[in-house]
Amino acid sequence: MAFLKRKHYKDINPDEIFLDASNLPEFDQHQFEGRIEKPLTKYPFITVGIFVAIIFIVFFYRVADLQVVRGDEFKRAALNNRLESTIIFNERGIIRDRNGLVLAKNVSNILDDGFSLRQYAYTEGLAHVLGYVDYPAKDAAGNFYQEEFEGKDGVEEYYNDLLSGSYGKKIVETDALGGRQSESFLRMPVDGEDITLSIDSRVSSALYSFVESLSHQIGFEGGAGVILDVRTGEIIVLTNYPEYTPNTLTAGNDRQSIKQMLADERKPFLNRSVSGLFTPGSIVKPFIALAALNENIITPSEKIVSTGSISVPHPYIPGEESVFYDWKAHGPVDMKEAIAYSSNVYFYEIGGGYEEQKGLGIGRIEQYMRLFGFEKEPGVDLYGEKLGVIPTPAWKEEVFKDEWRLGDTYNTVIGQYGFQVTPLQVARGMAALANSGVLITPRLVLDADARKLSRKKEQRIKIPKEYFSIVKEGLRDAVLYGTASRLNLPQVEIAAKTGTAEVGISKKRVHSWVTGFFPYENPRYAFAVVMEKGPRENTIGALFVMRQLLEWMSVETPEYLETDMF
Repeated sequence: MAFLKRKHYKDINPDEIFLDASNLPEFDQHQFEGRIEKPLTKYPFITVGIFVAIIFIVFFYRVADLQVVRGDEFKRAALNNRLESTIIFNERGIIRDRNGLVLAKNVSNILDDGFSLRQYAYTEGLAHVLGYVDYPAKDAAGNFYQEEFEGKDGVEEYYNDLLSGSYGKKIVETDALGGRQSESFLRMPVDGEDITLSIDSRVSSALYSFVESLSHQIGFEGGAGVILDVRTGEIIVLTNYPEYTPNTLTAGNDRQSIKQMLADERKPFLNRSVSGLFTPGSIVKPFIALAALNENIITPSEKIVSTGSISVPHPYIPGEESVFYDWKAHGPVDMKEAIAYSSNVYFYEIGGGYEEQKGLGIGRIEQYMRLFGFEKEPGVDLYGEKLGVIPTPAWKEEVFKDEWRLGDTYNTVIGQYGFQVTPLQVARGMAALANSGVLITPRLVLDADARKLSRKKEQRIKIPKEYFSIVKEGLRDAVLYGTASRLNLPQVEIAAKTGTAEVGISKKRVHSWVTGFFPYENPRYAFAVVMEKGPRENTIGALFVMRQLLEWMSVETPEYLETDMF
């Protein structure tokens, strides 16, 4: 057999095959049919590798930053996400009157907001003394944006820091399902301190009822009254009519009642005793008399004749006169009689001068009125005190752009023109007359609580005591036979001065005043009552209110009328 030699063939690459274009199969070249595939180069793999490496480097850097560099920070944040801060509300301090009667207390909150509700005793006449509070408040998410009680008005506001205390905070740890794991206190709550007021709520409520009754009966717009201790400055009564309702304002849910109070033209939110400014009328005369004695303008026994008026030449119209009237022709009166009868002519002459009689002049009138605390803040522990106005040439120039005239002085010495005072100023000034020259600082807390305050020092008015005695005798005579004779009561000896002040351009309305002190021989309490804007023709006013109160006190609180020695 012939040996067959095996033949070897070399592989032929497809691209070496010569294809006749006319022999091409019917390939769809747009779909890459009939195309020759080529192997990938190494460069795409290198590019992808670099990209993946960069991603891993960035990833591991962030992991290292989160777990190593800032691990503790995020650990704390994670723990905080599991911790809830809860407010533990404390109890607000209780407010009592001088006899221990609770005037403001805390009661349980059925809404369970964590804090007690504030409740005020129903004692009329104390709204402006007590004030009210705003409660802690939550937002729509249930978080407290106001975390504390906020005192509004009265002692609730003035002593807010003392009454508030401080709330506590508790941290509660929960698991992922909201279960409580542990709790701890960051700060323990501290209850507010209690306050005992110098106020006697019984007497305050009684005076309020008498002022309210007369306002309705006669047509006064309102009224106010103050009684204070002439030795210590403790305020026994500070009442206003009308007034707001503290419980309604604190609760805040009776919108209609609050709206009515805000719209009331009688101004129930005005603390008339402290912030109300009233034309005083003749109640300033005792202070003018004391100034005249101290300046040697007149002696106590020297008489001035009142024929019912005085006339002075008109400063700009020759032949014409300005007439200044007395409310009555009193005839010849000395100082004590002038105080008792409230002679206008007597005070015109010693205040402004007339013919041969020297006068104090407006400069010294202003000086002495300031000595007794007028146009000054009394310094009571309440916000909103008003200064008042003593008319002066500078005041007239500023307000009216006009010069001062003698007639302005005449009107000022009888408490008219631009004179403005508060009932508290009047009571304080009368207390300085009663105690012979000590201008005390009124306050609303008892001695036991006074140490918590920075008290103003008492001021001594340097006028001889014998001059004080003469003026006080005139005030006693006013009760025995003068304008305040309705206060001539068998239960206690009163010294007093009345006043009727015309108000408004038409002079159809008047303020009715009475001020004084008791017991006369050994003064302990000074008082001031004003009835605001009553009809001019009316003859019943503040004097009637004070008589009712004293008669009530003689039965219900006789301890205030007793004479004691000190």
